[in-house]
Amino acid sequence: MVTRSRGFRSKTRYKLKKDLRVSRANLITKKIQTFDESDLVHIIIDPSVQKGQPHPRFHGKTGKIAEKRGRAYIVEINDGNKAKKLIIRPEHLKMQE
Repeated sequence: MVTRSRGFRSKTRYKLKKDLRVSRANLITKKIQTFDESDLVHIIIDPSVQKGQPHPRFHGKTGKIAEKRGRAYIVEINDGNKAKKLIIRPEHLKMQE
């Protein structure tokens, strides 16, 4: 019997799917967006960019920018009762309005 694959993107067929019109959006503006410390951001994973993706369980969560590390940002979120720090590139982040 072959064992089932349990990769990083397993069970994300619908969660990490893009609409056709959304895929035409300008990715450059998403890459060069900047955030300040203590900004509130939404984690919205862009499936066309694999680098700097958080785990799909954090898709749709809101967190606070803690610091910048290289091109990425460290985002603090509460997962249940536990505080976690995620390293995420700006393509997967959206400023909260």
